[in-house]
Amino acid sequence: MNILVIDGQGGKLGKELCEGIKSRLPDSVITAVGTNSIATLAMQKGGADLVATGENPVLVNLKTADVVVGPIGIAIADSLLGEITPKMAQAVGSATIPKILLPVGKCNNIVVGIKSRSYNELVAEAVETLASM
Repeated sequence: MNILVIDGQGGKLGKELCEGIKSRLPDSVITAVGTNSIATLAMQKGGADLVATGENPVLVNLKTADVVVGPIGIAIADSLLGEITPKMAQAVGSATIPKILLPVGKCNNIVVGIKSRSYNELVAEAVETLASM
């Protein structure tokens, strides 16, 4: 399975996702795209097989991924403190592949009806969802 992980800011969530995916699905190929070089480096340290940074890598890698995983903000323009461009959000939102979006309530994106949970809990659920696909 070709998994695209997208994250920004410090890349902590993306790093944890890469670690969890590699642990549970060792044969998967993780392409990690950071919205900045710090996030990209964090995901590389988390075990991503391929890494890139910026808007164009998001657009390009969505074409070949089987699934995309990341915080819900990757589908909302100007989220992650402005790191998600409108083109990125539109590409993620309109992609026909499955999207596993973690309900992270930061940067003015508040998801109601969802119990507040730790990154570890969210990552574990996301990885189990991937494993069941």
